[in-house]
Amino acid sequence: MEERKEEPKAEFSEVDEFLKEEEEAIETQEKKVEEELEKEEAKIEELEEKKQDIEEKKKAVEEKLKKEKQKAEELKKEEEYLEKAEKKTGELKEDIEKKRFEIKDSVEKIKKMFKPGKKEEAGPKKPFFKSLYEDNYKKLLIIPFLMLLLAVAQISYQYSTEGDFVHRGVHLKGGITLTIPEKTYDIVELEKILNTELGGDISVRRTSQTKGLLIEASDVGEEELITKVKEVIGDFDVDTEASIGRIGSSLGTSFFREISKAVIIAFVLMGIVVFVTFRVPSPSLAVILAALSDIIVTLAIFNLTGMKLGKGGIAAFLMLIGYSVDTDILLSTKVLKRKFGSVMSRVYSAMRTGLMMNTTTMAAIIVAMVLTTSDLIRQVMIILLIGLFVDIINTWIQNVGILRLYVERKQRRS
Repeated sequence: MEERKEEPKAEFSEVDEFLKEEEEAIETQEKKVEEELEKEEAKIEELEEKKQDIEEKKKAVEEKLKKEKQKAEELKKEEEYLEKAEKKTGELKEDIEKKRFEIKDSVEKIKKMFKPGKKEEAGPKKPFFKSLYEDNYKKLLIIPFLMLLLAVAQISYQYSTEGDFVHRGVHLKGGITLTIPEKTYDIVELEKILNTELGGDISVRRTSQTKGLLIEASDVGEEELITKVKEVIGDFDVDTEASIGRIGSSLGTSFFREISKAVIIAFVLMGIVVFVTFRVPSPSLAVILAALSDIIVTLAIFNLTGMKLGKGGIAAFLMLIGYSVDTDILLSTKVLKRKFGSVMSRVYSAMRTGLMMNTTTMAAIIVAMVLTTSDLIRQVMIILLIGLFVDIINTWIQNVGILRLYVERKQRRS
């Protein structure tokens, strides 16, 4: 019995020891868990602090952005205010200038009408040409329109008699160019003989580049031309002393057609730019009419000179469009855009600038004509010189007259 009692006691003591060990292990684990929890709580607290710092920084940034936005809005309002102030200042300056010119004109008129110590008498008479230009501008319009009418008649007559509106050179018509050594022979007589006996379109001129005779012929055979020239002026070696150029008629005609299209396109584009610039039909049409008149009248005068149009001549007509439009737009801008001063004072202001431009350009052209040795450049200069003389009439008589009629009609309506 005693042995049986001792056995359970031993078993209980082992169980107690096991339970104690388990409890100690559990306590150890609990301590570790508590320590880990404390560490996690510390980390959480640290993250909370960081979160608060971030939120505070975020608020500071938001406040700063809000202030910057307010400043930007204030600056925008100040800029709008300054723009309005500048616009108003500009309008006031224009009004002041306008009134100043009106007062100046009035004072000048009063000074002309009254003189101290004398009875009231009429102002001094204008110079004859100034009076003619200012008071008879409607009658003066007859001059440019008559020029245009005569030019159209000349071009029409030439087209009906010769089948072309301009004398075309070999490069635009097709044919043969024959360059031979200088011969002591009258070129006018040679040209007359060749045209009479060969029946083609032949021109003869001396060329300073090769120091010889240049014969340009259309509708004539090469061998026939060379044979006849040898008969008239004497024998020469075709291979060593002469040079021959050949241009097909279809190539020359095609080239002339394409260049004519280019001139028309340039003119159309110029018209579009003028309409976009002024956006008023009458002044825009006046500019286009002046440019068109320059081209037509210059072409008619060129035909009367008997010269034949070459490649350089086409370039000259393109340049002439630019020169013409330049002075016409200068005039229209000063008369229509400027608000102070009388119409004629604005015209004279534009005329001083425009005539100075024309004069300097014509002087340069004359110098180029004297110094150049190239027939192509000489033809370009001749066409430009004719065109600039014509442009002076069309701009300062025709365009001025049309603009004055437009401004007077506008003033009557207002």
